[in-house]
Amino acid sequence: MPTYDYKCKNCDDTFEHFQKMIDEPLKVCEKCGGNLVRLIGTGLTPVFKGKGFYETDYKNKKASESKSKKTTESTSKNSTTEKPVQKKSA
Repeated sequence: MPTYDYKCKNCDDTFEHFQKMIDEPLKVCEKCGGNLVRLIGTGLTPVFKGKGFYETDYKNKKASESKSKKTTESTSKNSTTEKPVQKKSA
């Protein structure tokens, strides 16, 4: 749920209100009873929860996957190119 900024036309009070996107915008100021205007450009910022997000969290994911694929491919090639050892009968 986004946080929207509102400003009263009468008393110039500015405040934030946390509400669902489908809720009707607020219309009456709680302080003076004046008309409210929802400010444009607010309410669209993400809210990050948890320990944090870092650039390195996603940066090398593809590189590590390609390295593991190369390692798997090289081991499978080596195992298929080797000839089986046959024992000689005495």
